Amino acid sequence: MEDSWDAILTFVKIWFSAIVGLIMLPAMFGASLGITEVYMKALVKILEWATLRLQRGRGEQQILKASLSNGIIQRDDGSMEKELGELRRSRPKPQEGGDFTLSDVFYFNRKGIESIVEDEVTQRFTSEELASWNLLTRTNNNFHYISLRLTILWGLGVVIRYCFLAPLRITLASIGLSWLVIGTSVVGLLPNSRAKNWLSELVHLMCYRICARGLSATIHYHNKENRPKNGGICVANHTSPIDIVILANDGCYAMVGQVHGGLMGVIQRSMVKSCPHIWFERSEMKDRHLVTQRLKDHVADKTKLPILIFPEGTCINNTSVMMFKKGSFEIGGTIYPVAIKYDPQFGDAFWNSAKYNMVSYLLRMMTSWAIVCNVWYLPPMSQEEGEDAVQFANRVKSAIAHQGGLVDLSWDGGLKRAKVKETYKEQQQKMYSSMVVGDDSSD
Repeated sequence: MEDSWDAILTFVKIWFSAIVGLIMLPAMFGASLGITEVYMKALVKILEWATLRLQRGRGEQQILKASLSNGIIQRDDGSMEKELGELRRSRPKPQEGGDFTLSDVFYFNRKGIESIVEDEVTQRFTSEELASWNLLTRTNNNFHYISLRLTILWGLGVVIRYCFLAPLRITLASIGLSWLVIGTSVVGLLPNSRAKNWLSELVHLMCYRICARGLSATIHYHNKENRPKNGGICVANHTSPIDIVILANDGCYAMVGQVHGGLMGVIQRSMVKSCPHIWFERSEMKDRHLVTQRLKDHVADKTKLPILIFPEGTCINNTSVMMFKKGSFEIGGTIYPVAIKYDPQFGDAFWNSAKYNMVSYLLRMMTSWAIVCNVWYLPPMSQEEGEDAVQFANRVKSAIAHQGGLVDLSWDGGLKRAKVKETYKEQQQKMYSSMVVGDDSSD
């Protein structure tokens, strides 16, 4: 019995020594021994081979074409006026004083059927479809049994992901979070000074880098000269809670959010001791003026870290950018846009909060092959003269969508849990009314 315990203890020592020496210490100082790079190269070759076997087994010569919309409907991008105008060509009539034709009904029928079959909003809250199977059981429903070789390879992948990668990543994540709580709590005991700020940033960077290694994250940062500066506001599209880890792996930010309980609450309370993060009570979050004022006070101090905000307010599935809430753009100061785009070939980073809780989601991340993403720092943007907060938010959103290759949608991400506002319906009704009875109908 004692020999068994000695063997277990020896294994644990070797396990932690290997993790600390080969992964944790290099990660803390932003270095790499090349293990992740070798792993990614091998993974890419395996997935390429699997794709070829899949094509051969299906008798196809090309991969299914990926579509950002995952769509089965081909939509026209024209406006209501343009599409109705095309329907009315067979019955031309002067537009003075308004016009109505029975053919208008077909336009609304088609739009209604399109929304019932596949609307462009709710599909942004489900995982995107892949062009080829990535040997994960949760890829999509388009790929089934093909060959014995692929099945064996998938089985080996399950063993590797759940029996080796998952324990390794859980160990790294536990070390990273523990060090974050302990390190920030200790630094928080120091008096306010430049040394304290430097130590706080060092602790945060080290912890986030360890957590990034715990996800086998491969992150490509572009245009680093545009990284957010102190006193600014960093806004980014939002796919996953790990967006914070991805961005904080390359620089420190002041977080903004609601106060939580449990483990998250412990982490929040320790972090705020060493760094001026902005946490709100649930009752305070409803007070828009209080939130805005606290953010303005933070931005006014150019010695404080840039604020990190996700203006969408919810996670979108890595294909689109949805409406930015205007509150982030009413604060003033310089906006530093950041575009984040994940590679779904290695793992689905999207958090479907309606389907998975946080623990289930993190387990899915730690049993994926890897997290691969690109981060683009865009040039800083400021509100132009005569531009209101909504217009400014839309301009920033469009820039992020264009850089990340994402679909730019004007819909509110809050539709994930709420019904369409009446104002949206009224807007469409007024638009059609102006076409039928003329623009001066209200006089």
